[in-house]
Amino acid sequence: RFDQLLESRRGRALLAWRCTSRLAPAAMAGRGGAAAEDVPLEAGTRLMVRWTDNSVHLASIVDTRPLKSTDDDGDAGAAGAGAGAGGGKADDASELPPNERKYYVHYVDHNRRMDEWVTFDRLLPETATAKPKPVEDDTKDRRRARQKRKASYGASEKETVDSSMAALEKEHEEITKVKNIQTIEIGRYEVDAWYFSPYPEEYCAGEKLYICEFCLKYMKKRKTLDRHKRKCDLRHPPGDEIYRDGHISVFEVDGKKNKIYCQNLCLLAKLFLDHKTLYYDVDPFLFYVLTEVDDRGCHIVGYFSKEKSSPEDYNLACILTFPPFQRKGYGKFLISLSYELSKLERRVGSPEKPLSDLGKLSYRSYWTFVLLETLRQSQGALSVRDISQLTAIKTEDIISTLQALNLLKYWKGQHIISVSQKLIDAHLATKS
Repeated sequence: RFDQLLESRRGRALLAWRCTSRLAPAAMAGRGGAAAEDVPLEAGTRLMVRWTDNSVHLASIVDTRPLKSTDDDGDAGAAGAGAGAGGGKADDASELPPNERKYYVHYVDHNRRMDEWVTFDRLLPETATAKPKPVEDDTKDRRRARQKRKASYGASEKETVDSSMAALEKEHEEITKVKNIQTIEIGRYEVDAWYFSPYPEEYCAGEKLYICEFCLKYMKKRKTLDRHKRKCDLRHPPGDEIYRDGHISVFEVDGKKNKIYCQNLCLLAKLFLDHKTLYYDVDPFLFYVLTEVDDRGCHIVGYFSKEKSSPEDYNLACILTFPPFQRKGYGKFLISLSYELSKLERRVGSPEKPLSDLGKLSYRSYWTFVLLETLRQSQGALSVRDISQLTAIKTEDIISTLQALNLLKYWKGQHIISVSQKLIDAHLATKS
């Protein structure tokens, strides 16, 4: 089981994360103070929470902590990457009154990036409902026991590995469900974090993490960052500049040659990506870092990574445009660059799955535009395979995109592109 689990890169990453993690599971608060009808404000309680725009939304309490943390705010200076899977030490809040606690809430039917710590004055305790207690069901217990016995005798090796992967995924989700970093300051920007990232524990006690925009080292205090900036002589990502157009430059960075930079990049990116576990094993990857250039240097905008050798023909493992630079076309540029590199290698490629929600939108938009433009410019009939050779897009991605546009028919065992020039122009008009 263990050997087969290691064959999966996802499995290796999760196991590496598990072994290096020093974070205890998030503490679940006790019964603290009473709300309406004696419903405790504890993990699992649902209630309405007021947003800063005064609108109210249903949320579930995930964790509680004292309003005033007793964590030491000492200054350890800049550090290299990935010493552990941080997450500031959580003090016991169960004995404190409700107004002396802060509450980590997840908004129902919203992405986890919206999760946040809120104070008691933003809660509407009168709307609180207790966490439902699980109903004991002897029938389910007996069925589960039979399934376990059956699995132990008759399960295939693949099912066993899948079960182990699922268990690791569940453990990973449990430990990463609470953001350990609230805000970062990088360059001219102060940015709210979206998700957990395994920064060393001692860097997660404060409200803000300070990051050098050139070398990506992280610090606990602004004065440490100011001192570091006077000494840091890096003004662009390490590696080779492979593209320049006006104020835009792209650098190819080898994860093996520039390990600390790439690990720091992964830790930073994880603050805005929910399902990636690549933090330490950066050696097999190349990182393509997109920057905006001015007289002060090359300022990081986003990046994508890809395996140096991918048996599955993945041309991209992870992609991110940092929040201050989103909705400016940079995501589409990075995707386009990944396919241009595939063309240079004379290979077709596809992004590694699963994609994030924003990644799915970006890829669907890119594929749609490229395929419609290719069909518009063609002088004769094109097959799916022809389009794949022209664009370096994998056939399955072409098929799924054309099916979503209702431009593909399945006839006599073959996929037939059914489209007129008028229909192509109409689709392109809606995209412009």
